Amino acid sequence: MGSGCAGHTAALYTARANLKPLVLEGHEPGGQLSLTTLVENFPGFPEGIQGPELIANMRRQAERFGAEYKLAHVTAADLSTRPFTIQFGKETVQTHTLIIASGASARWLGLPNEQALIGHGVSSCATCDGFFFSGKEISVIGGGDSAMEEALFLTRFATKVAVIHRRDDFRASKIMLDRARQHDKIQFITNTVVEDVYDPSRKEVTGLKLRNLKTGEISDFPTSAMFLGIGHIPNAKVFAGQLDADQDGYLKTTNYVFTKVPGVYACGDVQDRRYRQAITAAGSGCMAALEVEKFLEDQGH
Repeated sequence: MGSGCAGHTAALYTARANLKPLVLEGHEPGGQLSLTTLVENFPGFPEGIQGPELIANMRRQAERFGAEYKLAHVTAADLSTRPFTIQFGKETVQTHTLIIASGASARWLGLPNEQALIGHGVSSCATCDGFFFSGKEISVIGGGDSAMEEALFLTRFATKVAVIHRRDDFRASKIMLDRARQHDKIQFITNTVVEDVYDPSRKEVTGLKLRNLKTGEISDFPTSAMFLGIGHIPNAKVFAGQLDADQDGYLKTTNYVFTKVPGVYACGDVQDRRYRQAITAAGSGCMAALEVEKFLEDQGH
């Protein structure tokens, strides 16, 4: 379930083991990599590779060994009886095992120009994209630990990082907030929201349209990138009440990929709120596939 790095890797390994995997692509086929441009930190591509191209290569590799792909979004699942029942649209399938690789969707601001600039200066991953803005002034949106973490990481590359937050108090832990406040490259703009991001006609971020919530004043703020530090939403609601999840909805696993239901495994960003990288997602997809193979052998399938 899922067609990002974790899902494609799980499909590749299970297909090579002749397990006939059916891959349900989900509502965001390709996952977050399909929204990125140049990926420079995936091993094996010294010159980098475009995110959609990397995803397409993974899919072709899995299909070569017999993985079947279906453009479908899971709407219901029953993990209480065996085989498990998975429903998508008007169709239902039964399966002996389930690998949940449905990922997490970045929270976006919903700005008029935001989607057009994703991968061109609008990003939800500092680790992925920070390097591209070396020597530039950039912005981070948010007031929690995620935003402080992104801002601090981005100081390695940027000349200045503006943290823009809608309130003047922060959800971030004291230690993270203090660390950000003490950094000479980080400035704070509070009681302010982003109304829009410029400039899609140039295919790059040139500035933000800001509104001060106390005064109502509208202003343009020049910046070369907008990083969203407002968190992600794990795509796991369909399993509510059947699998354990933390307070934010990320699936809880033991021994890397095991859920509390035997034969059901979770991998990638749907259970990883710490690393959230393409390579770690691929690694956990491999783990889930190997566990599926062992489980089915033990069950006599």
